[in-house]
Amino acid sequence: MPPRLRKLALIVHVTSSVGWLGAVVAFLALAVIGMTSRDPETVRGVYLVMEPAAWYTLVPLALAALLTGIVQSLGTPWGLFRHYWILFKLLINVVATVVLLIYIGTFKSMAARAADLGAELSSVRDFSPVLHSVLALAVLLLAMVLAAYKPRGVTPYGLRKQDSQRESRSAPRSMSVPQEK
Repeated sequence: MPPRLRKLALIVHVTSSVGWLGAVVAFLALAVIGMTSRDPETVRGVYLVMEPAAWYTLVPLALAALLTGIVQSLGTPWGLFRHYWILFKLLINVVATVVLLIYIGTFKSMAARAADLGAELSSVRDFSPVLHSVLALAVLLLAMVLAAYKPRGVTPYGLRKQDSQRESRSAPRSMSVPQEK
């Protein structure tokens, strides 16, 4: 990948990843407000806004972080399968995205309860978004730590690639013999 394109891919990846992290922090704030507010309209409003906000922020940012991370790794010498830290980041991203997509159903049911004005406020409040937001925050911060520190550890595939690159660099180059005319 040419350097300018690689830098662009890195910028898009970092932006989507940090955006995802920020959206999770915002969801944590909403979840805490939903659990602690004394105003019934605020509590109901929090749970009503979570599902569409998840579809318009969390899901696109999670998918963008996943796709741009794959593009970024394939376009750099780090590769996608050469280092364990990259595999762990990929696994974190895939699992977090799948959990998020499954959890959308919970957002939908919380919104339905919040929309029912006859429902007791205690039945509208749900600790689950607090827990999921804290866990998501921890997992996404772990991915950022892995990206920053890049711990050692080369996969068996990465070792084979390193060996083949060393061999190709150390192999004697054949001398070309000029062709007679």
